[in-house]
Amino acid sequence: MPQILTVPPAEADTRLDRWLKRRFPALTQGALQKMLRTGQIRVDGRKAEANTRLPAGAELRVPPMPTEPAPRAEAKPVPEALARDLQARVLFRDESVIVLDKPHGLPVQGGPGITRHLDGALDALRFDAEERPRLVHRLDRDTSGLLVLARSQAAAGALAAAFRGRDVHKTYWAVVVGEPEHVGGRIEMALSKEGGPRGERMIPDPKGSRATTEFAVLDKARRRAALLRLEPLTGRTHQLRVHCAEALRTPILGDGKYGGAAAHVEGLSGQLHLHARALRLPHPEGGTLEVEAAVPPHMEETMRFLGFDNPAPRPSRRRA
Repeated sequence: MPQILTVPPAEADTRLDRWLKRRFPALTQGALQKMLRTGQIRVDGRKAEANTRLPAGAELRVPPMPTEPAPRAEAKPVPEALARDLQARVLFRDESVIVLDKPHGLPVQGGPGITRHLDGALDALRFDAEERPRLVHRLDRDTSGLLVLARSQAAAGALAAAFRGRDVHKTYWAVVVGEPEHVGGRIEMALSKEGGPRGERMIPDPKGSRATTEFAVLDKARRRAALLRLEPLTGRTHQLRVHCAEALRTPILGDGKYGGAAAHVEGLSGQLHLHARALRLPHPEGGTLEVEAAVPPHMEETMRFLGFDNPAPRPSRRRA
C-alpha cells in the first residue's frame, strides 16, 4: 500500500533520488527509475524526475519499499600523511562549513583507475562533528584552490542551492602563455562536449550551453606570459581552460589538453597553472563568507621567475 512522506525543512532542496535512497538504502537505481517512469512515485501529486529538487513540506507518495539495508563496503582508513595534509589545508571552519585549499593533482572524486581522492578521505575532516562532511561543488584534479564542504545535511542543501543559483562569486588566477589582446573584458563562448580517443573534451559550439567568463590581466612578462584574474559567471566543465585557449588565444600554462604544445614553455613547470583564488558566498546561517588561498608552490615559483606580483591572501572572514 502506498505511503505518504513529508520533506522536513532541514532537508529542503535535496534531489529526489538522493532523498529516497537515504531512507531506503536497499533501493536500487534501476528500481527507482522504473517507479518514476511508471508514476508510482509522485511529488505533490505529480510525476517527477530523479533530479527533482524537493521543497520543504513536499508530500511524496511512494509504493512499498525494500527495508533491508544494502550491504556497505567497509570504509578504508585515510592514510595518516594525507589526513594531516588535508587538515593543515583547512582555511575556514565552523559548525556548518569547511573551506579547504585543495592541492594540485588530487581528484575530488573517484573514477576508473583513481583510488586516492578527496571524497574517500573526508573522514579526516570530520573533526568534532557527528556527520561526515559533504562535497557541494567540484574542482578539476589539476586545479588547486578553494573547495567548500558542508558539515551537515541542512548546510549542504543551502550551499548547493547557492552554487546552483550563481550566488557564489568565484575568482581564479591563471598563468597563461602569451598576452591577451585586451587588458580585460567578458568572454561569451558557448560550449558542448565532444568525445574522442583521449576522452571527452569541451569545444566551442554556437548551439552549445552558454558559458560566460570575465577576465582581467593582472601582470605580464614581455608578451611571453600573463597572469589573469578569471571570474566564471557560468559553471561549464573546463570553461576557463577553453575560454583562455580558444577565445583569448592564450592557453593556460601546462594545459596540454586544450593548448597542446603551445601550453608548455621550456624552463617553466608543466603543471596546470589554474588556481581557485577567492570565494565569496552566502553562509548557511546568515551573512557572507569570504576566503582566499595562496597559490600552490609550482605557480609561486613560476610567478617569481616571471616577476609577477603575488600578494598574500587576505584572512578568511564572515561578515553579517
